[in-house]
Amino acid sequence: MPLIIGITDCKKWANYERWIKNSGEDIGVVLLKAGDGEESFVSHCDGIILSGGEDVHPSLYGKLEYVSEYKLSDFNTERDRFELSVLKEAEERKLPILGICRGLQLGNVYHKGTLIPDLPSKGKIGHSGGRDMETVHDVTLKKNSRLWHIIRAEKGEINSHHHQAANALGKGLVATAFSNDGIVEGIEKSKKHDDEFFLLVQWHPERMDIKNPFSGKLRDAFIKACGEYNTYSGFNQSISMTP
Repeated sequence: MPLIIGITDCKKWANYERWIKNSGEDIGVVLLKAGDGEESFVSHCDGIILSGGEDVHPSLYGKLEYVSEYKLSDFNTERDRFELSVLKEAEERKLPILGICRGLQLGNVYHKGTLIPDLPSKGKIGHSGGRDMETVHDVTLKKNSRLWHIIRAEKGEINSHHHQAANALGKGLVATAFSNDGIVEGIEKSKKHDDEFFLLVQWHPERMDIKNPFSGKLRDAFIKACGEYNTYSGFNQSISMTP
């Protein structure tokens, strides 16, 4: 049966859909959007992608004062609420999860982590090319991390378009990729389970050349995990239906 991958809604959702469907695998893509069937669609998915977009509201990580202090305004609180519920159900079902850009930040906040509210204000430049523009920079991976085993390289070049980033890591999470100035570029769970795929990345693999392993190999590893989940869940379902 075809894989079903749910992707949370954002302005550039089509990029994520194209990135997944161009893999050559038999995959159906589901739009996960607040008020549109709500998170019940998650139960039909074999994997979840948390897409990029607006800032996660600082009140969700106990820093409401950041709104006025850093003059933040790019929020969608309904999306925050919806995607946190999607993430909750996905984790309960042990679905493969891939967070991208905002998805990394939301995943960290879900696990009780915090965010750097504005990188330029902290002297961290070079992570965005300006309004709707990307830049590129190097990234270094932590050896023997899940991400390192997927990419099979210690260093590489990624795209970048964000002004916020992970600060204190969430409970049970570990940073496994870093920019040259120390910004967290990849997060996974500190306790490894062979049957669990949970990766958060700060770059946008869906907008990169698929020949770059930080795009192509990452996509393939995620789809493989979704396929394994599909097979496992189908096998368990067949057992439960056997008299």
